[in-house]
Amino acid sequence: MFVTALLAPLVALGVVPIVLLSAVGLPAWAVFAAWMTLCALLAGLDVALAASPRTVVVTRSVPARARLGEPVSASLAVQNNGRRTLHGWVRDAWQPTAGAPAGRERVSIPAGERRRMPVPLLPRRRGELRSEFAVIRSRGPLGLAGRQARHDVRGAIRVLPAFTSRKHLPSRLARLRELDGNTSVQVRGQGTEFDSLREYVRGDDIRSIDWRATARAGTTMLRTWRPERDRHVVILIDTGRTAAARVGDSTRLDAALEAALLLAALASRAGDHVHLLMYDRVARARVTGIDGAGLLPALTDAMAPVHARLIDTDWTGAFASVRTLTTRPSLVVVLTAQDAAESARGFLGAFPEASRSTTLLVGSATDDAISQLARRRDSRMDVYLAAAAEQTIRDAQVVADAVRRAGGEAIAADPAILPPRIADRYLELKAAGRL
Repeated sequence: MFVTALLAPLVALGVVPIVLLSAVGLPAWAVFAAWMTLCALLAGLDVALAASPRTVVVTRSVPARARLGEPVSASLAVQNNGRRTLHGWVRDAWQPTAGAPAGRERVSIPAGERRRMPVPLLPRRRGELRSEFAVIRSRGPLGLAGRQARHDVRGAIRVLPAFTSRKHLPSRLARLRELDGNTSVQVRGQGTEFDSLREYVRGDDIRSIDWRATARAGTTMLRTWRPERDRHVVILIDTGRTAAARVGDSTRLDAALEAALLLAALASRAGDHVHLLMYDRVARARVTGIDGAGLLPALTDAMAPVHARLIDTDWTGAFASVRTLTTRPSLVVVLTAQDAAESARGFLGAFPEASRSTTLLVGSATDDAISQLARRRDSRMDVYLAAAAEQTIRDAQVVADAVRRAGGEAIAADPAILPPRIADRYLELKAAGRL
């Protein structure tokens, strides 16, 4: 049972009979008690005449998946199986981060009929968002009170990463086609595949001359090479405490997901095998052995429920898990935030040794506001903030230099710039025949 806002004015209206009847000698308390009894009877009559919300059947229609920040159309269908017309409200109990309307939807459903109500959603958080029930309120004909019932009708939607960096994909695919098509890279050395034979032109590398083909053709023939296909790209995403820090409008983990998705889409089109590992103390997500059109759906589905944990990452275990994904990785991309030498000791201590067959790339999302603070000198407070910002920048540079000395490459950029920067580096490695 519930009461509406009309009951309060009705009770307040009792002041009139109390004043009038008290003037003729009736006790005020008796008049007040009689008026409250009348109000209670009217409210009880309203409840009795209201359509039963328990005879209603509620069904839900929700898409299984949606992207973060994109509108989603869900709906509730309400079937009135009672004998009276149901006048009232329906409220769908979604989590606040689902972006469902906060108010109640007014409905009027005649007996035996069905109404479908749209429930627009605008997800603001990755992962699984749920609504466990819907509440039906049936108002009586007097509008003073009514009945309500909870209907357990579960709905869930998995919110995938936004993948806003996909806008950079067409231009990178065009560059990839140039590398793999008419302008195949003609280099020689480890990490390249034989492409074709052509006549020698002055300026070509003489080490690429094919002497057997030269003897058969009677002219100097040269082997051309192209970047190898069917290579392995391993993406390791740090989900420890540093990934929880906010950079701009999102977290470092969100920036890492964007970079990983753009790189994976590009590498998959290039014919390479992509492996994903999200790790802190244990593996939070793992995708391996999936190629082609099914790769991106598998990646986004695995990434969706993973959030940063406020714990230090076990880098020894993380790099050990990387070695279990493939025995011959060509490119290992580590997406993390190592911006202080003291906290990066575990990361640098576990950093794998460089080899001729493996390229190690460390990508970090940085806050552009720190660079802006380092340039401000308007007040004494700005000077102190600038000194702290410069110290932060120097600490990050120390870690980046340590990564380079260990044989890796470090890329640090704003969250919007980091994904295309890593994709461009991947293309550069392809062009150089290192991948």
